[in-house]
Amino acid sequence: MNETKDPNSPQVRTCHWADETAEKIIREKGPTKDQYTCASGITPSGTVHIGNFREIISVELVVRALRDRGKKVRFIYSWDDYDVFRKVPANMPKQEELQKYLRFPITMVPDPWERDKSYARHNEVDVETLLPLVGIFPEYLYQSENYSTSKYAEYIRIALEHKETLKKILDKFRDENHKIQGEWWPVSAFCEACSRDETDIIAWDSQWSLDYHCNSCGHRAAADIRKAKGIKLVWRVDWPMRWAYEQVDFEPAGKDHHSQGGSFDTARLVCREVYNRDAPVTFRYDFIGIKGTPGKMSSSKGTIIALEDVLRVYTPEITRYLFAGTRPNTEFTISFDLDVIKIYEDYDKTERIAWGDETAKDEAAFRREKRIYELSQVCLDSSGKTTMPAVKPYQIPFRHLCNLIQIADCDIDKTIAGIQRGNIAGLKNTPSGSQLPALRERCRCAKYWIEECAPGEFRFRLRSAEEKARHPICLNEKELAGIRLLRDTVISTIEKYNDDKSCAEAVYRCAEEAGLEGKDLFRAAYQTLIGKDQGPRLANFLRSIDKERLLAILED
Repeated sequence: MNETKDPNSPQVRTCHWADETAEKIIREKGPTKDQYTCASGITPSGTVHIGNFREIISVELVVRALRDRGKKVRFIYSWDDYDVFRKVPANMPKQEELQKYLRFPITMVPDPWERDKSYARHNEVDVETLLPLVGIFPEYLYQSENYSTSKYAEYIRIALEHKETLKKILDKFRDENHKIQGEWWPVSAFCEACSRDETDIIAWDSQWSLDYHCNSCGHRAAADIRKAKGIKLVWRVDWPMRWAYEQVDFEPAGKDHHSQGGSFDTARLVCREVYNRDAPVTFRYDFIGIKGTPGKMSSSKGTIIALEDVLRVYTPEITRYLFAGTRPNTEFTISFDLDVIKIYEDYDKTERIAWGDETAKDEAAFRREKRIYELSQVCLDSSGKTTMPAVKPYQIPFRHLCNLIQIADCDIDKTIAGIQRGNIAGLKNTPSGSQLPALRERCRCAKYWIEECAPGEFRFRLRSAEEKARHPICLNEKELAGIRLLRDTVISTIEKYNDDKSCAEAVYRCAEEAGLEGKDLFRAAYQTLIGKDQGPRLANFLRSIDKERLLAILED
């Protein structure tokens, strides 16, 4: 069994990418800060997808790493819900109705499902409801509130005072054909008359008054930026302004923002040269794909997989594991096919290593796997630090669980009751009461995967004696004799076989005695039991089904 070294040793403190990032934040922002601020955010312009979630959980993992070092951390998540509604996503209902609100702030777009006060709020609630299920609890900031209450008025004025500097920064990475031409302002305005952003800034009095003209309705106004609700910084200025306002120490960004000369490069210069603050520590995270679907996910196009979809197939801990176990700058795909079985197997191996039930190849591998496992857990200890679960979870292989659920006619209660009774092939023990909630959660995911995602060859339904009477299986006489022999010599005394190997050997002896090839008796057994030519490994399958039920199906 591997043993953990001193938790404060350099080897342990930097055995995971989140720990490496935490150490970098402390080193660059200073070890004596009273509080470190870590930030994330997204525009709720459509369904928030699992690619967006990668940023959220990447920040949260770093937040945990900082807190594990005894640091006080503020974890903020900004809803950019004062952005413009530019396009109706393809997966939204009431398309024609939503088209009427193009160029409005998305907080003024009605909820097409009529559940929440706005389109933006609907998308926000969907995320805010789910994040606690995976152990994520940020402080939410709503930019519509911050802008409409003029919280950023001083910072907007600073941007106006430095508009020529900002123009030079934005042009720094552009070729001649894409540099800003003519008059340019670092702010935009939502018209107070028609609410659209199709406005032109006309003049600024070098104090607080900003004149604009609306090209949509013709309205003209002089807005006091200390009071006006519709004045907003353009995005490439807004982002670094908020770094300065919230004193952000860490915020990652996608690889598109981190491209050379991209938005992060310009934001870094704006933060330093206009707002007199260093940019936050950062890293680049890559895109996530959907297996079988080319390209990255897009909320505006409606081609997305949301966190809710992932949690139907993967438990909260394994959902976290997908990200905790993968470096942020590594692209990967979310799979819902047979890869699901492999992912559960990988997680279970990590769990066994973390609990000392399996030996890692070396000490470094043990530290890494244990840290990934810790960061995959939803619950924290009473002080808010990462820890191992209070009770070692009950492990049951996902593939085997899927078979047991199908044997139990996809009834989770029946499945768990059967596991609790014991004597099921391949299971060495039964779960305790404290292990049952996690087992039920895994059963729920397995049931959903079987019914909605698993390939057809993986699915089966155990026939009943009544069904067999109504729809007899067409086997030749030799195969029928082989099935009877299997029933009378193996299944009638199946409890005496203590492992799959001895049971399989008995099945092959039946085939030989009946004058059949082993594969032919296997096919006949599968046809009799599930109406297919193939199925789960036969010896384990027979040992997992209640004997009386088997005998009833095989009765002449």
